[in-house]
Amino acid sequence: MKCGVDIDARDIEEMYINIDPIQAGGRLTADAMKAAISFGDGYSVCDNCRRPFRLDYIQNPPIAQFHADLAAWLNMDAVRVIPGARRGFQAVASTYVEKGDPVIVTALAHYTEFMAVEAAGGIPLEIPKDAKNHITPDAAAEKIEAVIREFSRTPPLLFVDHVDYQYGNVHDVAGIVKVAHQYDIPVLVNGAYSVGIMPVDGRALGADFVVGSGHKSMAAPAPSGLLATTDEHAEEVFRVTKAKGDVTGRTFGIKEVEMMGCTLMGVTVVGMMASFPHVRERVKNWESEVEHSQAVTDALLSIEGTKVLSDYPRRHTLTR
Repeated sequence: MKCGVDIDARDIEEMYINIDPIQAGGRLTADAMKAAISFGDGYSVCDNCRRPFRLDYIQNPPIAQFHADLAAWLNMDAVRVIPGARRGFQAVASTYVEKGDPVIVTALAHYTEFMAVEAAGGIPLEIPKDAKNHITPDAAAEKIEAVIREFSRTPPLLFVDHVDYQYGNVHDVAGIVKVAHQYDIPVLVNGAYSVGIMPVDGRALGADFVVGSGHKSMAAPAPSGLLATTDEHAEEVFRVTKAKGDVTGRTFGIKEVEMMGCTLMGVTVVGMMASFPHVRERVKNWESEVEHSQAVTDALLSIEGTKVLSDYPRRHTLTR
């Protein structure tokens, strides 16, 4: 089947058994497939945008309610949907990082965290992993102290991955956040491989920011994701434009600077919304999914020469 003259239809899910654990969380639900057809036109949700003319205020489809539901689900105060987790990293870094600032990431950080820091003019500095491929609170404290000694100031931001993409290990985020907060450093938790896959409580983690990936882990079309934060930081990272045209005198209402006005439109946001009830339900069965992954891992280990570099027994479905 063709999608166009030179575009073959993708049939991976229909013709094969796809056991790649990194793709499982991004498979669209049947409801999201319907949304993709119904809301495929570029301005399909913009048709219903009314005053004050911003995506998160749209009532039909219920995008405004979706934002509130996401915040409650993550136990955070405010959420914006965004075109991929990387745009969440970028928005937060752009808000808090200035040229020459040291910014702490980890030795297991995704490359987009580095790029977000670089784009803001910051200097990414890594917390080393230990022999078990974990980022620990003690290592975080040592790195913070070293950075303060070198730069004579406290880093404005720390990034930590809830579950890293290299080993699929679950890290002691709450412990790392506790350390960072002792130095008044806000923490962005990269939940690209946890939000929508396993239960995530941002407040319990102590996170200042939680970033999730819709297309990786929330059964949503790409690119999609979310950025959640607390009331303390919402007015900063979701700040409203103050720009004014010097000739026309134009102003731009309540458009948010880091969101570039509006973020996910059409199929991406409605597909994400359509899958959300299913995603919200599936995280309740997380322990069962880990058991399934453990069974596959054990079967692979029965093959001579196979080694597991990730934590064992497994605590997540991503395994190296």
